[in-house]
Amino acid sequence: MIDKICTFLTNRIRKEMPDIDDERAEVINYGLQNIIGEIPKTFLVLIIAYFLGIWKETLLTFILLIPYKNASGGFHLKTHLGCIIGTTIFYCGIPVLAKLLIINEIVKYIIIGALWIFGMCMIRLYAPADTENVPILTKKDRNRKRVIAFVTFSVGLVIAGIINNSTISNIIIFGYLLQTLMITKLAYRLTNNKYGYEVYGDASVQNV
Repeated sequence: MIDKICTFLTNRIRKEMPDIDDERAEVINYGLQNIIGEIPKTFLVLIIAYFLGIWKETLLTFILLIPYKNASGGFHLKTHLGCIIGTTIFYCGIPVLAKLLIINEIVKYIIIGALWIFGMCMIRLYAPADTENVPILTKKDRNRKRVIAFVTFSVGLVIAGIINNSTISNIIIFGYLLQTLMITKLAYRLTNNKYGYEVYGDASVQNV
């Protein structure tokens, strides 16, 4: 159903903008699938979270991770079913761990410090981690997203360090760790994804 809706919208866009070639149309179609597919997927995750008794924590996880996740990017699973399962595990699993695990205050600061160093390195190397279907082809966009990723990641970890709520602190720590792992080359290889530059080449990145 989602595929049909996205194909219809893509064809309408091409009709209004005849200069869009097949390659660009595929990118638009894939982007529409991600946008439209997110709506029912988000509701489904929250419904599952409700029955698990963690819907507030799951909603909070969405809110806390969206700025960093949007800026840093990450791989995409190939099927809608796989995406739904992966998203559910991600956004429901993090709150469950956050509520179950109790981290000593000193250990928490050590983890935050180590995670910050690791995250800064990974962001520098891989962010924004695009995909072959939705590449980021301008240096301006890439640089902007990388800066936002640096800032949101650092601010989030500062909040995790000073906030007096262990669940929220743990959500940020575990969420940021998993999100950072999702932009790495190893994660892309395991999920059979490719970065945009691997498909289009560094020369395709424009200076605008």
